Amino acid sequence: MPFINPDFMLTNDTARELYHGSAENMPIIDYHCHLVPQQIAENIQFRDITQLWLVDGHYGDHYKWRQMRGNGVSEDYLTGGGRSSWETFEKWAETMPYLMRNPLYHWTQLELARVFGIYKILKPETAREIYEECNAKLATPEFRGQALIRRFNVETVCTTDDPADDLRWHRQIAANPFGTKVIPAWRPDKAMAIEDPEAYKAYIARLGEAAGMEIRSYRDLMEALAKRHDFFASMGCKLSDHGLETFYAADYTQSEIDTIFKQVLSGVFVGEEDIDKFRSAFLHDAAVMDAEAGWAQQFHIGAIRNNNSKMFLNVGPDTGYDAIHDLPTAAAGHRFLDRLASEDKLAKTILYCLNPKDNEVFSTMAYTFNDGTFPGKMQFGAAWWFLDQEDGMRKQLNSLSALGLLSRFVGMLTDSRSFISYPRHEYFRRILCDVLGKDVEDGKLPVSEMDTIKRMVSDICYNNAKLYFGF
Repeated sequence: MPFINPDFMLTNDTARELYHGSAENMPIIDYHCHLVPQQIAENIQFRDITQLWLVDGHYGDHYKWRQMRGNGVSEDYLTGGGRSSWETFEKWAETMPYLMRNPLYHWTQLELARVFGIYKILKPETAREIYEECNAKLATPEFRGQALIRRFNVETVCTTDDPADDLRWHRQIAANPFGTKVIPAWRPDKAMAIEDPEAYKAYIARLGEAAGMEIRSYRDLMEALAKRHDFFASMGCKLSDHGLETFYAADYTQSEIDTIFKQVLSGVFVGEEDIDKFRSAFLHDAAVMDAEAGWAQQFHIGAIRNNNSKMFLNVGPDTGYDAIHDLPTAAAGHRFLDRLASEDKLAKTILYCLNPKDNEVFSTMAYTFNDGTFPGKMQFGAAWWFLDQEDGMRKQLNSLSALGLLSRFVGMLTDSRSFISYPRHEYFRRILCDVLGKDVEDGKLPVSEMDTIKRMVSDICYNNAKLYFGF
């Protein structure tokens, strides 16, 4: 039996029944990813498996890059661009035997099996054969970008888009549908990034141009964002996303925020206290905008970014030099959500933590603000980034189960730039079914309620997300 077999990761009979009967064939709603809309619109044809899997211009799989560097692979095989596609792929194959117990070992084999029908183990001895077989298939229409998405029964994809983006590629996709709905998601982080006045001023000029107005004040900023928010809504957007080190909920006055904004636009570097106040005001006002539009909002909390300063200068952000932060989150998070709840302006909200120490913190924080208006309104989100591996997923499921309603969970997402990351949904579904199956077989859940448990699995895999986001 091949390593990737029908019962992969399913360790008991009930898990196998749940997966094959209730999870395996459910559609996918990928409500948070980083696919490049232009590549979807142009139905990209990848030149080879290296472009698809490892290096695509400035983009690439920073998960893989981190481990290849750890295995002694030099930068010219990765971001340096000095090596051929085969040479880079060969280095990945050389890394694979050292990846056992890392999730990339499983994901790599799942993607080979599910996308290319290849069940051989990738290693130096099989590398050339696998490389050539993948490349031959990628040269055919059945392996272009849109077909790769359709292959996994993906019903909806939400990309991650800046308020200043013109969304022209989304318009092109909408005008030429291919069977998967692709809609933008609102990511306004740059509009609060006042720590670098020069970069911020350039961004504000770009945002003003997109909104058709000059932005001279904080009030102008909110007006411009409201215009763009309406435009995103007209393009089908139903959710926002924020990537933050922690929550921000400092006390401030409107006059302070106005002054801080004008100082930054004039090129003045402001102190940490003023940055904290500005972020607090911005996040609150952005959240009110989401609530009034009926959107859901997502908060990805806990990354410390660009920590290797030498490599940041050489190759830029999002290249594998980020890590898990350990800032406090509870006090500011509760203050932030409480302000919104007190004003009846708290939208449906998903909280994601990157530090596993915060699992129970986020679970209890979310459920403190459920108000009975919508089932599962406040969500403790899926295991994310460094945690979207077996141990992280099981811990997230266990924390949510212990402190909330697992049955109302909106399930997995890819959070990926890759067209073939959808086996991560399968990976999650197998783990979910294994957790529940073991509970049944251990007598912790009643066998007599299998119909309810099967429905729970289908809901978590698909139905809950479809209802929650209104797709």
